[in-house]
Amino acid sequence: MEKRTVVDVRSVEEFNSGHLEGSINIPLQEVPDRLEEFKQMEQPIILCCKSGYRSGQAMQYLRQLEIDCENGGGWTDLI
Repeated sequence: MEKRTVVDVRSVEEFNSGHLEGSINIPLQEVPDRLEEFKQMEQPIILCCKSGYRSGQAMQYLRQLEIDCENGGGWTDLI
């Protein structure tokens, strides 16, 4: 399997209750303030959340800034 960066955009509380091993938690509302972190990550970045809605929002925003990312949907779909 290729190396990938998985970013979980759920809240800290949701992330702490269960997440994909090795994933990074950056809550959706923090994404705009943490762009430099995204730019330093191995791309493409796989975004996930609970259902795919928030990760879809994050993907649209990051793609506008030319950050290579994909919506991975719900984090349990990536297990």
